[in-house]
Amino acid sequence: MFIEQPAIWLRWLYPRATWRMDKNERAVYLTFDDGPIPEATPFILKTLAEFGVHATFFMVGDNVRKHPELYDQIVAAGHQVGNHTFNHWGGFKHTTRSYSENVQKANDLIHSHLFRPPHGWMRWEQYFWVGRKYRIVMWDLVTRDYSKWMTADDIVANVKRYARNGSIITFHDSLKSIDKLHYALPESLRWLKEQGYEFKTFE
Repeated sequence: MFIEQPAIWLRWLYPRATWRMDKNERAVYLTFDDGPIPEATPFILKTLAEFGVHATFFMVGDNVRKHPELYDQIVAAGHQVGNHTFNHWGGFKHTTRSYSENVQKANDLIHSHLFRPPHGWMRWEQYFWVGRKYRIVMWDLVTRDYSKWMTADDIVANVKRYARNGSIITFHDSLKSIDKLHYALPESLRWLKEQGYEFKTFE
């Protein structure tokens, strides 16, 4: 549960970040990290369209550079976009200056006021710098679709077990996830709709 639904103390590390939306509202916020890539993004977009659902894509700047047509498709479909650094950088390995430059380099292509740090970690000085310019969006439920130890059924089970009012649900637009998402994404969307959840983006 520590990974799937972060503990209170972890949320306290970044108190100004958004970890969960309104707990009194029957709504969830789907997010997809790491894309866009041609092996995964088209299927995700197709599935979201079939269910009439919008999501937020936290994109890696270098992937946007490589696949601008996928970025355009995401935007044209009415989805929200967010910044996930240019090179999928974890904050602890880089200085605040180099990290901030990498974030800005990504945003020159992504054009968003939303940011999610790769791996969910930043140095405190990076957190304060990013927080001055961006709304930092974390998560309330990580499906763990990236894990080689998880099956597609496990992904759906995580959604069923941990989704709640206001949950920010994290999937991945990546090679590690896509094989499982072929089953897990439509099954998760179907179940969430059956439970009466509305699907929202952050603005």
